[in-house]
Amino acid sequence: MTSGGGYAVCLNVEKVYRNGLCIGCGTCASICPRSAVKMIRDDSKGVYIPRVGMEDCNQCGSCLQVCPGHAVDFSDLSLRIFGNQPEDMLMGNCANCYVGYASNYDIRYNSSSGGLVTALLISALEDGLIDGALVTRVSKHKPLLPEAFVARNQEEIISACGSKYCPVPVNILLKKILREKGRFAVVGLPCHIHGIRKFERINKRLRERILLHLGLFCANGVTFLGTEYFLQGWKIKKESVNGLNYRGKGWPGRIVVQLKDEREKIIPRGTTEKSLFRRVLFYSAFHYDFTHPRCLLCSDLTNVLSDISFGDPWLPDVLKEEKIGKSLVISRSKIGDEILRRALTKREVEMVEIRARKVLQAQNFGFKRDVGSRLRAVSSWGKPVPRYVPEPAESNRFKRANMLFYLPSYFSARKYLWRVLYANAIIRQFSMNVLNAAGSRIATRTRR
Repeated sequence: MTSGGGYAVCLNVEKVYRNGLCIGCGTCASICPRSAVKMIRDDSKGVYIPRVGMEDCNQCGSCLQVCPGHAVDFSDLSLRIFGNQPEDMLMGNCANCYVGYASNYDIRYNSSSGGLVTALLISALEDGLIDGALVTRVSKHKPLLPEAFVARNQEEIISACGSKYCPVPVNILLKKILREKGRFAVVGLPCHIHGIRKFERINKRLRERILLHLGLFCANGVTFLGTEYFLQGWKIKKESVNGLNYRGKGWPGRIVVQLKDEREKIIPRGTTEKSLFRRVLFYSAFHYDFTHPRCLLCSDLTNVLSDISFGDPWLPDVLKEEKIGKSLVISRSKIGDEILRRALTKREVEMVEIRARKVLQAQNFGFKRDVGSRLRAVSSWGKPVPRYVPEPAESNRFKRANMLFYLPSYFSARKYLWRVLYANAIIRQFSMNVLNAAGSRIATRTRR
């Protein structure tokens, strides 16, 4: 600690964590020159948090420089990475937009949405463009925990395909990438890519090591407790789980739970679940009530600092016909578009170009567009909020009240309230149905 004017000043990420702004990405643990920062799992909250060994920390402030939790200057980073500012920060810099899928049927079918990330990594590895890829798989020994690792061959890359609806401190392995020779790809959520880009800004060696940044769309991340709550709703004890695949077996996918007694339970996702009460359980667990609170203050849906971004194409025509899997793709940089076109030329992927407005139709941009209102709501409560450049505009003063919609995320770690959470989720779903029905009737009358 240093002092100024009688006040203790914390120059490490302990400050970010205390302010409730840590997202658990792990970048701080990689940059610390004295290995004073460790990422640990807080089982009571279901998240990863930084722990700083104060006896080792020399208050150099490096961890704060790369932390995306408390600040991200999108203007500066966009200029450094792409050479220009995007017209729309929600969309980000955009070279081309596509809808496509991996040509390999097994990769396509077993991935979350088309398998393009897996196919492109394999293609870049086989072409000698990269020597490995920083990816995430489910731990073999602890099936409800993620495991970030550097994949070196096709088999390892395939082992990482599919979504993981839980916290992952991917960036703890940036230190490993810095130590090894070669060039690498990284796959991450917006917070991971933000941290990597901030790290690269002050570390030339990391910039040279990472050739390709593949970014996943993300509306919100969920805590480990969301999975536990979901399994409990299906009367599955977490101790009986031997394996868990959050998405696979086609699109939009199913949740596959492998039990230790060798049984397999295949559970529909919310978009295909026919039972109202089970659909409510799904959305309560993975979308509303177990969201990491810091995610509610994130402005980035489409991973605007990546070379290529990937998401689900929630378009009416795709939802109606697609059963195997397709990906929505935004190429943002020269290297990103080049790798996409190389894979297309080699017929390792299939893609069709689409207009940017189709991307806007395919995702719920409203949630991130309203982040300015959520930031102001939290700030008005006297709580710290992240600093973004440019600062998100407040969409509507009345939107601040929408923050109440997500309040369960702030106390869902209290397991004795889970029955109350579920009852509230049912009421919320019925209210949304009534409001949507009323909105449809008003729209119909207006058209007439």
